[in-house]
Amino acid sequence: MNHSNIFDSIPENLKDEKFEEIVNSPTVRIERILSKGHRSPAAGWYDQDENEWVMVISGHATIEFEDGNFVKLSRGDHLNIPAHRKHKVSWTDPSQITLWLVVFYG
Repeated sequence: MNHSNIFDSIPENLKDEKFEEIVNSPTVRIERILSKGHRSPAAGWYDQDENEWVMVISGHATIEFEDGNFVKLSRGDHLNIPAHRKHKVSWTDPSQITLWLVVFYG
């Protein structure tokens, strides 16, 4: 059994975005992501074979979709992104750490 807290080990300074795998099985993968002013590369989109459920635990972010839609997320907001729906993170709050919980599933 693995026990930890989602708020453990959050650095004060976050130069690079941080991805941490919490669970990995054949059917589901769960990650904690820490962002502070980070965004996806300007060119290209995430086009994943898996569905992706994201929740902002703290902070603020904006996800952009290839069709031009934007979804702003704040503390407690969550969003399900179907497989192959092209998207990217266009903004995260540069003044505070945005803590994401992300679940990838088939």
